[in-house]
Amino acid sequence: MFDKIKTLGELGEIAAAARAKGRKVVLAHGVFDILHVGHKRHLDIGKRHGDLLIVTLTTDRFVNKGPDRPVFSEKLRAEMVAALECVDYVGISPNPGAEHVLETVKPSYYLKGSEYADEEADVTGRIKTERLTVEKFGGEVLYTEDITFSSSNLSNRVMSLYPEETAAYLKDLRARITVDDVKKEVAAVENKRCLVIGDTILDEYIYVEPLGKPAKENIIATKYKSREIFCGGAIATANLVGQVCAGVDLVTLLGRSQSYEDLIRANLHQNVSLMPFYREGGQTTLKSRLVDPAYVKKLIEVAYISDEALPAAEQATLNGWVEKNIANYDAVIVNDFGHGMIDDGLVDIVCRKSKFLAVNAQTNSANRGFNLITKYPRADFICIDEPEARLAAVERYAPIETVVREKLEKKIDCHTFVITHGKLGSIVYSPQAGVKRIPALTGEAIDTIGAGDAFFALASPLLAAGSDPYLAAFIGNAVGAMKVRIVGQRHQITKPEILKYLSTLLK
Repeated sequence: MFDKIKTLGELGEIAAAARAKGRKVVLAHGVFDILHVGHKRHLDIGKRHGDLLIVTLTTDRFVNKGPDRPVFSEKLRAEMVAALECVDYVGISPNPGAEHVLETVKPSYYLKGSEYADEEADVTGRIKTERLTVEKFGGEVLYTEDITFSSSNLSNRVMSLYPEETAAYLKDLRARITVDDVKKEVAAVENKRCLVIGDTILDEYIYVEPLGKPAKENIIATKYKSREIFCGGAIATANLVGQVCAGVDLVTLLGRSQSYEDLIRANLHQNVSLMPFYREGGQTTLKSRLVDPAYVKKLIEVAYISDEALPAAEQATLNGWVEKNIANYDAVIVNDFGHGMIDDGLVDIVCRKSKFLAVNAQTNSANRGFNLITKYPRADFICIDEPEARLAAVERYAPIETVVREKLEKKIDCHTFVITHGKLGSIVYSPQAGVKRIPALTGEAIDTIGAGDAFFALASPLLAAGSDPYLAAFIGNAVGAMKVRIVGQRHQITKPEILKYLSTLLK
């Protein structure tokens, strides 16, 4: 069985030798996470159409079915597939798609399930590219027609991957909405023009090995390993909005000295246009953290920040641009980190003139107690975490539902509140429909930085397009669950990945 498992290079040589002898090569590619009778019949059909059946698996890193997937590692998946009698060889692809495998193997037939026959319905957008690659080498796509099962469906319904509360929530949701409903909601925002306003924050991760306490000093010593800088804050929000909206303008504040503007522009999504304003004599906010790489545990933070109020002339220029152009946008999304960019005048402009206003006002170590959501008298959507809600409501112990319904709603004219709860999920409240809790969709977090912003970035344009608040919050929750599995902003979550994960949850 283990002799069947080969490297991609070896599979290319095996396929070439078979073709030289006039034998037909059939290739199947996929995740094959939970092997079942549908997989076996699919592969049996492939073997009947050729002389050599090769199966390649997506490596764990690129299984875009969301957190906690795949259930089985790539080595275990390869072992299971190799155990099937009809399979001649198995390989693990190091790439996210099948194109490189197809170019290496050059199959006569590329095996796909009947659900992929409609290329327009493919959320990943890859099936057309794969078909063209197969045809380039004289092959064709063979769509199998037989009983079909979904590994995602089986894992969701049989294997209990989720806590009881989450499983019950998803079961109820599947009875009420379908994947097509979600696709329609996301498609509805494609032509929206959004303005993102907020502070740029660069997150520097300096990976170190803790060494212990020096004998003569009361400090923790560490050994430097490596470093990364990620574009966070409003940059990360704009990039995620750009995944679902075709037009996004980002108004942000950079420092004239040490602006990092080249790095920022290099990391912008193609749909995002940067509208930078500058703090003369200051630098772009950078938060440097010493991180233990073993578990991505942050040890200490040093903030390089200029967060005093902007000089009047600089603030007037920024505010003037927003006031002049704000009417051109379907939605205004404010990421207020309280680092001196947004003054009372800008708050007044966005509250009075936005067609749809979404606001996140963050409490962090640099502004605790001085950047409360209550400085915005009105909004259409507010998204903050529980400590931020309690600070703004001056309510430490009451249930969070009471904090929102009886405190915040009386202080802010707002249609929809979302209070994110980390591992407890989120609370959604609208005056018309009341309170509903959405449980967390993943139990394991690698890095929580930016998860709430990811939720906010996806839910905001959806609500602006008229989505039901609870559906928008479910989608936001899903993206937040995806984000906590990513270190910093090392990877930008893409629209196909979002749709794929949502499809997995609803099967």
